[in-house]
Amino acid sequence: MIRTDDFREAMQRFAGPVTAITTIENGVPSGLMATAVCSLSAEPPSLIVCINKSASAHDAILRLGFFGVSVLPDTLKAFADHFARAKGADRFEGALWIMQETGAPLLAGASVAFDCRIAHAHDGYSHTILVGLIHEILLPNENADRCLLWHRKGFVSVASETPETEKA
Repeated sequence: MIRTDDFREAMQRFAGPVTAITTIENGVPSGLMATAVCSLSAEPPSLIVCINKSASAHDAILRLGFFGVSVLPDTLKAFADHFARAKGADRFEGALWIMQETGAPLLAGASVAFDCRIAHAHDGYSHTILVGLIHEILLPNENADRCLLWHRKGFVSVASETPETEKA
């Protein structure tokens, strides 16, 4: 039997991109940080997001049927820390958000951002697994090609690669 502590330790060694999952209800934004996000299909363009059922934005996202996914660049580490620690609409302070047709707020400084509608929601034990059909893709920050990662309970950057000619 796998112990919960062993599972958590193992997952801390599994680096994942830091994303802000967002929605807005009655003019009030809500969101959460997530690393359980991945592409699903190019036809139709879709992705998978796993959201903890205890997250404050969980029920609103399911109720509204849409969400945004903003992949944070490594230049926004301070903002990521603020977003992760703040509560409710306070998470959105100090950043520019671009409102989408669905209503989802996307981070203007994101490396890439996706505006999604929920196609399917599946039970995933402590999480809900959302299949999001991508309604729009934003590439708002051309200079943010390195995403921020979550690894070992902290934010880290991807190491810069050395071109092959410099390695010799």
